[in-house]
Amino acid sequence: MTTRRSFFRQTAVAATSALTLPTFLPDSFAHPLTGTDAGLKSAAAWATDEDFWAWVKSEYTVSPNLLNLNNGGVCPQPKVVQDAHIRFYQYANEAPSYYMWRILDQGREALREKLADLAGCSAEELAINRNATEGLNTVIFGLNLKPGDEVVLTKQDYPNMLNAWKQREKRDGIKLVYLNLDLPSENDDAITEQFVKAFTPRTKVVHVTHLVNWVGQVLPVRKIADEAHKRGIEVIADGAHSFALFDFKIPDLGADYYATSLHKWLCAPFGSGMLYIRQPKIKNVWALLSNNEPDGTDIRKFESLGTRSFASEMAIGTAVDFHNSIGSARKFARAHYLKNYWMERVKDIPGVKLHTSFKPEHAGAVALFSIDGMKPGEIDGQLMNQHKIHTVGIDWENIHGIRVTPHIYHTPKDLDRLVAAIDSIAGKRALAQKQKKS
Repeated sequence: MTTRRSFFRQTAVAATSALTLPTFLPDSFAHPLTGTDAGLKSAAAWATDEDFWAWVKSEYTVSPNLLNLNNGGVCPQPKVVQDAHIRFYQYANEAPSYYMWRILDQGREALREKLADLAGCSAEELAINRNATEGLNTVIFGLNLKPGDEVVLTKQDYPNMLNAWKQREKRDGIKLVYLNLDLPSENDDAITEQFVKAFTPRTKVVHVTHLVNWVGQVLPVRKIADEAHKRGIEVIADGAHSFALFDFKIPDLGADYYATSLHKWLCAPFGSGMLYIRQPKIKNVWALLSNNEPDGTDIRKFESLGTRSFASEMAIGTAVDFHNSIGSARKFARAHYLKNYWMERVKDIPGVKLHTSFKPEHAGAVALFSIDGMKPGEIDGQLMNQHKIHTVGIDWENIHGIRVTPHIYHTPKDLDRLVAAIDSIAGKRALAQKQKKS
């Protein structure tokens, strides 16, 4: 356990060097990847190494009784991240304006570098903020668009983003062009072509959701971006559900703008996020919360948030350390394995329908199912009330069902509980229908 005295020593170092940031990994942090074969196993092999994932589970403080399968909403933090957050918070409270602004704030550049390393981009392209909604709103409201300019987006995009674009439409007279995606799909070319057909000479921006939160569909962002750039169209990628889940680097997507919530798959403190803007584009985006140079070229112009939780922000660094201790490839392999584990076991249950692909290139950890003749709210209610399983019912546009999002702290045994619950609910529904007919 990190002592109070060692904490102050670590923080003093942070004050004198912006390249050093305390991570609060305790002495008892016993990582299991120490065997001679640790680097020889493939990510797929690690995905089913239950001893390793038992260690991961032990690092979380999740309820042993309530089965939380709505990690797509927000993810819990491992103990080391919670501890870092608490310690930074207590430290800041000793003299807030001094310790927050003169000590902890000095760690932002080290944190920026750490995030950039994970994201695979320049630190000068990353702004640290509070969530994907804030990052995407910064771009949506910061772009120079004029009446008649067109923006292509989909009806399956996140509501906060749709509302932001509707506000620009109402205020500035831009034109929104909506696609209605038929999901799930395993045809990236067909999805890309649907976007391309919507492009016109007046299209200035295309808004693409990397992973559609309702159903877990992965969209071919790179293919869409390449087609958009051929036509001089800028690309915004909503990465709320993809960063620190998929094993990729942000520039690989080809997007000009990308934002994510770090309190999702990175498991950073609640209310932490990140905005990426390709460096040549920074000058073209006005700061949402203005500073002395709102149209400048420095990515930091997007961080004029006033007083924020420096404790939450600084603890992001510990979340990155924990993520790296597992590894991006292993993390995605495990998350995808767990998704397919429960899907494989319910796909043949009478009345149950799956609405998400089994393939890793088309789906991550999020999946949707439905039961014939039942509304999402009914299923969600029975899962919670009868089985103490927390999911979320989805009723959005043409997507209707129950979203299930396991996390890397879950085990197959946890998901056996879900499978049994779905089987029970579907069976009771079928019996009720049979009795009704007779």
